[in-house]
Amino acid sequence: MGKIGGFKEYNRADESNIVVQERVTNYNEFTIPLAKDKIKEQGSRCMDCGIPFCHSACPLGNLIPDFNDMVHQEEWQSALNILQSTNNFPEFTGRLCPAPCEKSCVLGIIKDPISIENIEKSIVERGFAEGWIKPQPPEVRTGKTVAVIGSGPAGLATAQQLNRAGHSVTVFERDNAIGGLLRYGIPNFKLEKGIIDRRVAILEAEGIVFKTNVNVGVNYSIDQLNSFDSIVLCGGSTERRGLPTKGADSKGVVQAMTFLTQQTKSLYGEVIPDQIKATGKNVIVIGGGDTGSDCVGTSNRQGALSVTNFEIMPKPPVGRSETTPWPFWPLQLKTSSSHEEGCGRNWLINTKEFIANESGQLTALKTVEVEWKLKPGQRPELIEKEGSEKIWPCDLALLALGFTGPEKTLSDQLGIKIDARNNYFATNYQTNVPHIFTAGDMRRGQSLIVWAISEGREAAREVDLYLMGYTNLPTKGNGDLPSL
Repeated sequence: MGKIGGFKEYNRADESNIVVQERVTNYNEFTIPLAKDKIKEQGSRCMDCGIPFCHSACPLGNLIPDFNDMVHQEEWQSALNILQSTNNFPEFTGRLCPAPCEKSCVLGIIKDPISIENIEKSIVERGFAEGWIKPQPPEVRTGKTVAVIGSGPAGLATAQQLNRAGHSVTVFERDNAIGGLLRYGIPNFKLEKGIIDRRVAILEAEGIVFKTNVNVGVNYSIDQLNSFDSIVLCGGSTERRGLPTKGADSKGVVQAMTFLTQQTKSLYGEVIPDQIKATGKNVIVIGGGDTGSDCVGTSNRQGALSVTNFEIMPKPPVGRSETTPWPFWPLQLKTSSSHEEGCGRNWLINTKEFIANESGQLTALKTVEVEWKLKPGQRPELIEKEGSEKIWPCDLALLALGFTGPEKTLSDQLGIKIDARNNYFATNYQTNVPHIFTAGDMRRGQSLIVWAISEGREAAREVDLYLMGYTNLPTKGNGDLPSL
């Protein structure tokens, strides 16, 4: 697995970035790829660890040591073959996945882990550049029809796997372009949309039909939907969490996803009436996750006067916490490229009031410092610190607080049960309505892109089994090694 002793010979290397002053002037991706010989060195670092914990940490069960070894040997086509056997869209995960595999890398116990995500991205981009990634339509059609609702990573993975099984697949998307959150929730500087278009063109050439501006249950009837032999609901978790705080209805208090979606749409020529922009404003982003980080990067590119980030939780440690030892996902401080571009970060801050002027326009936020009191066997208690109230100038407050579950339009009309976590209930991805399945965030709740793809693949296998009585689609971590 890689070069014997390679981990002692080579240090970890990652892509570099275009300097901040240049990259914030546009919305393009700004990473600078490593040279091929340097990527080979990174693959050579993969050690013969005996038990590759990276496998169990990856929701897709990617065969990581195997493709690392092929990169070490400069067998790039073989590396791509192995990578594609478990991951439909490595060009997405190679840019967006937080790489839980790297946090469980055995080498990470003593040194910097293998740069798995960057190797993955390098393999797939080499595959596109060399023309190795081509449409692979099925040789035989089954005569069965499947409707996939939602074109995010779960929906696209479901569609490709079912199409490979020979079923005729139609993907319905209520927005005007394919991709779901990949398209409108992820800023261009993290994922240029041509990357999505490139993959969708392949899926169309393989025989998948895409229909945009179709909102099932609204402008497309349930009766029409039920004409399909099977239905897979992959609409995502889209109910945005609000902040029940005084003044939350003020002008200038905006959901993060509204802000990000508008920017992406305007970037591609759509006219957005009264577009919400950070230009010349004091911006406060409430929420410290990836969406909050995306708001920071977008605000800086729009020319915000200042950008501040609030997080109600304590500041994580720089290194691993004792509570999350290897190989677990670590409780650890994450500083994104957007934070590096300019952002004041504040932890243990709770917003008490959104302050607006007489016309209802937001002008400031009132906050209080907090601490968490731990009680054995009980939920942590949030305690406000007396005398710690503070007024922050603010013209635009962006709420990046996550999602509470999927919308219920489809579940109500289709008679789908809801589970205790407010998601669509399913057993082995099958809902209480036998021919209807569900996958991705709609089933498991807000999660990672790599989980969405995994869910789509697993759901497709269950649908194929339901339709045919048997299935040849692969199980997790057991790839089908497509030809190139």
